[in-house]
Amino acid sequence: MFILSILVSIIVLSIIYIILLYNSLVIKKNRIRNSWSQIDVQLKRRFDLIPNLVETIKGYSIYEKETFEKITQIRTQFLSTNNNSQLIESDKNLNGVLSKIFAVAENYPDLKANFNFLELQKELTKTEEKISFSKLFYNDLVLDYNNKVEIFPNNIVASFLKFEKENYLITDSKEKPNIKVQF
Repeated sequence: MFILSILVSIIVLSIIYIILLYNSLVIKKNRIRNSWSQIDVQLKRRFDLIPNLVETIKGYSIYEKETFEKITQIRTQFLSTNNNSQLIESDKNLNGVLSKIFAVAENYPDLKANFNFLELQKELTKTEEKISFSKLFYNDLVLDYNNKVEIFPNNIVASFLKFEKENYLITDSKEKPNIKVQF
């Protein structure tokens, strides 16, 4: 009788452990999805700000048409995909175009003094900071989740329940070169 009660206790505790682990993994997975959606919101905000910035620059630069076309192409690619890796690729491409826009702005002192340009630049800078923070937060959540999935004995239960590791956002700009926009 004693052995039976021990077996029942072990089974009950194992079931409770599996339920708690499952719920914990679901919560962590949902936090990762939520964090990704926050990044997505900031990236869309950035894409909405940039055409205004380009319009402000238009009067000062002969290269605005090519730049605007490239931004439009990247924005279309960004808005037409739900694939996270393609969204990140669009983000990297846009970073390259933005650096060129601000480089052009440096050559036009009147533009740098233009109120609309300064306000748009400030909003874009805030958005860039939010994107960076969101990416860091996302990677922290992925680290927490991946640790939970990989630690023994969780890894056995997680693989049985089909929970797999998540990928980090790679923020190293050296991983893939930025697009070239020639002025």
